[in-house]
Amino acid sequence: MFYKPSEGHGLPHNPFNALVTPRPIGWISTRDKDGNDNLAPYSFFNAVAYVPPQVMFASTGVKDDVDGTKDSVANIRETGVFCANIVEYGARDAMNLSSATLPHGADEFAHAGIDKQECDTINCARVGGAPAALECRMTQIVQIEGASNYVVFGEVIGVHMRDDCMVDGRFDVTRFEPLSRLGYRDYSVVREVFEIVRPDD
Repeated sequence: MFYKPSEGHGLPHNPFNALVTPRPIGWISTRDKDGNDNLAPYSFFNAVAYVPPQVMFASTGVKDDVDGTKDSVANIRETGVFCANIVEYGARDAMNLSSATLPHGADEFAHAGIDKQECDTINCARVGGAPAALECRMTQIVQIEGASNYVVFGEVIGVHMRDDCMVDGRFDVTRFEPLSRLGYRDYSVVREVFEIVRPDD
């Protein structure tokens, strides 16, 4: 089939986010200017550059108690920093709990029973025990087409990697099984990897 998004798809559910899959999940932790911690998962998330290392996540939609966006973006606007925590399969239920719509200033770490650790280079909490956590300095927030669509870019200035995920000097994702987002209410887990050597390697 073919459809123009501007004219609708005519299906029971929007297929768009089922097309670009699997997507890594950025478990974004922030802290507002009053010291309240926030944690929320974003599936529009990825690494975007090597030198300096940079990541991005996109926030869509708005909360009634936040001006024109959601807690994560509002907090980053105030403080200029955030942490992108990597989600493992074993944390899937806690990650899901942290996606609940709570009042502004509520702590999703506490709500979902997630261990909280302080970051080393920024004034922000991170997910304790996460396979990896990327401490980021926000470089820009870009408003894109749509009412409340924002892309947040950050330079990674601190990297945590869990010791049990390191094998022979490499970060081994099979040790923690990354969780990925598919379409609808579907997720997937990485348990098997293979290597392809590029022609120029």
